[in-house]
Amino acid sequence: MKKYFIWNTVLLPVFLLLGTVVHGQTPYQKEITSYGIQLAQSFNPIQKKAGLLSFSDTARLKWNNLPVGLRARAGVSIGNMSIEQRKLVHRILSASLSSQGYLKAGSIMHLDDLLNQYYDSLYYKKEIDSDSYKFLHDLKWSHRNFYFAFFGNPSDSIWGYKLEGHHLSVNFTFTGKQLSVTPWFVGTDPAEYPSTEYAGWRVLGQEEDLGIRLVGMLSEAQKKKATLSTEVPGDIITGAESGKRLIDYWGLKASDMNPAQKAVLEYIIREYVFNLEYEKASAEFEKIKKAGIDQIYFGWIGAYEEGKAHYFVLNGPTFLIEFDNSGFGGNANHIHSIWREKGNEYGEDLLKKHYQAIKH
Repeated sequence: MKKYFIWNTVLLPVFLLLGTVVHGQTPYQKEITSYGIQLAQSFNPIQKKAGLLSFSDTARLKWNNLPVGLRARAGVSIGNMSIEQRKLVHRILSASLSSQGYLKAGSIMHLDDLLNQYYDSLYYKKEIDSDSYKFLHDLKWSHRNFYFAFFGNPSDSIWGYKLEGHHLSVNFTFTGKQLSVTPWFVGTDPAEYPSTEYAGWRVLGQEEDLGIRLVGMLSEAQKKKATLSTEVPGDIITGAESGKRLIDYWGLKASDMNPAQKAVLEYIIREYVFNLEYEKASAEFEKIKKAGIDQIYFGWIGAYEEGKAHYFVLNGPTFLIEFDNSGFGGNANHIHSIWREKGNEYGEDLLKKHYQAIKH
């Protein structure tokens, strides 16, 4: 009885809050919303000013992957949250994402702490000078320097949240019972950790391995068609501050692939989409299949092997995936990658339909 009483007491607020969410939401949407309400209600006045922003705030429609020392973020930092608030952030994340997506997000945040340790060790060993160390330190790499912001109130029908910092941007937008989940940006530095007990750790290793696997399966004629003969981009083409968009389709069309190649193409898509909670991921993957796997283009730039700079893109009727591992100086140990839903980032299309259907 005692164990049941403790369990019931802890979860009681969640079930009570479920009554405030929008009718018709799926169970996982209700779960995200209920934890969101708890986190928003836990904010003190200063946190509310920083982390409870208007849905129309322009910060909602912006993302960035640079360290906080170079670009400030909206919201409340993990470092300025209480233990209970941090737990709620993780509840929101684990409800929003699959186990693989949640572990990737958490690992990317943890990598920032490892970067600090790595450069601390280089400085103490006098392998970098004081000026370089100060520059790196001022970038403010830290798990504490990831920021959480609400846009709109999670108790309302239209709201969103953003968790963002160095190499991570998670953007969820709720429009009634509909949900938008992009842009989803992930990155790792290093792509493979070089030393200590973390040697060999590759947070985004599967994304890279599947891309290299697919290009390696192509015939010479297919490879020639897929490859754009140009220098590997120093970042994803549609980077946060590039102002660029990939409008033209280029590369090898999936309709020109054999079944085995096409299967690996789908594995890459699933690796991105199934970072989401299973029900939402399944729905998103069905949209992509309905639009036509054969209509997707696979493009490649750079070397066809790990350890050398390379880039690939999957461009379909409804989505875009970019992967870049060029690093600094072409050492191919620094990954940037993004999944974007065309026409519906930050719920753009869902909001348009909502406002057309309902008079405000």
